[in-house]
Amino acid sequence: MEQKVSMNMTNIVNDLHPCYVIQDSKYMLTNSPSIICVFLYAFLALLSVITICGNLLVIISVIYFKQLHTPTNSLILSLAVADLLVGIIAFPLSMAFSLSSCLYHEGLFCKVRGTFDISLSTCSILNLCCISVDRYHAVCQPLTYQTKISHRVVVFMILMSWGVSGIIGISVTIAGFNNEKCEESCLIDVLMESTVGPMLSFYLPVTIMLCIYLKIFFVALKQASSIQNTTKCGQTASIMERKATKTLAIVLGVFIFCWSPCFLCITFPPFTSDSVPVPVIETLNWLALANSMLNPFIYAFFYRWFRSAIRMIISKHNTVVKEMNASGCRKVE
Repeated sequence: MEQKVSMNMTNIVNDLHPCYVIQDSKYMLTNSPSIICVFLYAFLALLSVITICGNLLVIISVIYFKQLHTPTNSLILSLAVADLLVGIIAFPLSMAFSLSSCLYHEGLFCKVRGTFDISLSTCSILNLCCISVDRYHAVCQPLTYQTKISHRVVVFMILMSWGVSGIIGISVTIAGFNNEKCEESCLIDVLMESTVGPMLSFYLPVTIMLCIYLKIFFVALKQASSIQNTTKCGQTASIMERKATKTLAIVLGVFIFCWSPCFLCITFPPFTSDSVPVPVIETLNWLALANSMLNPFIYAFFYRWFRSAIRMIISKHNTVVKEMNASGCRKVE
């Protein structure tokens, strides 16, 4: 009988994740991984490397070139740092402590993994929320933009984004610990973990951003109809602001596409009798993390300054390498 139960549990684990097996009633990474497991982890490792390299290019570009030191780019820099940490921390933790295993045997490292996932995703969405506020003032109130969105205000928004996201991530993790200690389900902790946390970290900011971008859209339509009456300089500035707003709206759209399925799976299943299949949750979790890889590609496709910065960084690197090789040859001679 015990052997049958053990074999059934092993089959369940193999169905949930190709890289995990049961040893002494514990979920562990297999010592003899299958081909699917090897390809899966190679693919996830590649995603992590691309995420790190892409966001490093964004960070270096904004920091290195002084002409890019604008309020909007400072918020983009903060977003890139959050995405970089996803590649450095969240990806490896999610590979080492799979969501499949954490759903059944949650330990300390699974809690740490969850805290980073929640904190970094919340930080990204709050940075996007701050960017939408910046775009609103740039497009809808251009005359007062420089006074209202100063560098001091931007620093305050960035600190608030990181501080609030850290508090939400830690609070949801603590609620999960308390929920495990209760013999019966603790209503407050369940609400915090499944409703209040997602509401504060995703649904509320997304609703605010959608309202702001809708307002910007209507204002941009009015500006487009009256743009012929403006000067050439004002015409160019208005087009640039609207193009930047369009690009950041695409960043927001991609974020919602990647993260909303994951948050929907977190929010509704605890209040229903139906459970989402674990492979589906696992796939949605990786789709959400992959969002951090996509943002640099959006910048590279839509932002001319980013493409120019990358070319200058690469060309300068090649020049330095050539000079080092030339000096090395002279020393040998």
